[in-house]
Amino acid sequence: MKITAVRAAWLRAVIPAERAHRSDFGLNDSFNTCLVEIDTDTGHTGLGEAKVGVGNLGNYAAIVTLIHSELAPLLIGRDPRDITALWETLYNGTRAHYVAREGRTFPIVGRRGITVSAISGIDIALWDLLGKSLGQPVWRLLGGRLRDRIPAYASGGWAPVGGVGKQLRQYVERGHRAVKMRVGLQDKSVDDSAARVREARQTLGPDVGLMVDAHGTWSVREAQRFARKVADCDLGWLEEPVSPDNVAGQAEVRASTDIPIAAGESEQTRFAFRDLIEARAVDVLQPDVAIAGGITETVRICALAATHGLTVAPHLWGGAVLFASGLHLAVATPVVTTLEFSRGENPLLHDLIEEPFELVDGHLVPSERPGLGITLRRDVVRSITVAP
Repeated sequence: MKITAVRAAWLRAVIPAERAHRSDFGLNDSFNTCLVEIDTDTGHTGLGEAKVGVGNLGNYAAIVTLIHSELAPLLIGRDPRDITALWETLYNGTRAHYVAREGRTFPIVGRRGITVSAISGIDIALWDLLGKSLGQPVWRLLGGRLRDRIPAYASGGWAPVGGVGKQLRQYVERGHRAVKMRVGLQDKSVDDSAARVREARQTLGPDVGLMVDAHGTWSVREAQRFARKVADCDLGWLEEPVSPDNVAGQAEVRASTDIPIAAGESEQTRFAFRDLIEARAVDVLQPDVAIAGGITETVRICALAATHGLTVAPHLWGGAVLFASGLHLAVATPVVTTLEFSRGENPLLHDLIEEPFELVDGHLVPSERPGLGITLRRDVVRSITVAP
């Protein structure tokens, strides 16, 4: 089995103005990602997704060029089932041959940034290919099904005071048992964020899980003030209270509250997550499979979490390929206890593939089909592909 082609495309789906939301990232008027496809001489094609940003905005021209011009030539003619070898080839470059002999990494300069994002998309596609070649779902290849289904929390919550409770209640009415709302600099002040959280808890009652996400926008002191003001709201976690560049500050926030701290959606490779753990800055790790290094590297990150008694809640704000990869990982991995289900307008999640992701009693059930178990709607792909 040999790789014959590696293709990447920038997908951009426009969001109608009446369904767009605004956050600290600005107006979310489109959903963007990079679709990766790997063809083989057996007729199988693997699907992957690579992201250059944690949100739905972003310019994907550079990552498409990177995959086509730099990484694809390293893959053509190789056996796609040698996933670890291919990952190390892309991550270590011309020194990859030392890895097997010495047992450690020799990474290229671009071991962070869009190179690892590109590796992520390629790696997901290789796992999809492996499953298709063996006639098995990816979760089977990851060790089998530990659980039949996984809880999915609704990710949204941008409405202001007076509206956020109703907005989150709508997610619960759709079947979710836990919800996540946004706070931070999108609000007028720390007091405003705290008031929105109090409204949410009062509306939802004590039996619905409630998490908050500050998108890394507060200072340490602002995050600490917020945590004190909502200490009695029984939050499941406070996500990215401060900038991801301020690991020491995040550790300071964590030490000052008993609200669990979640982080990691923009981190790449197990080495970055190791640093978060060693700094005692996190309780819930949130790798994005399309950013952190693909399924291969996310499995390693999960092993780190298990070693340190932490849990994992993958960041899944993206398209259907990313979401499917997170679902397969979740049902096979003990430390993954919940999945993010984006409730902003997301055509790349709901319109891109033939098979819908259906919430059943607050849970998602993995596909039994080979690979990731998803089928692209080619007409949709063609209609939203940005011309090079």
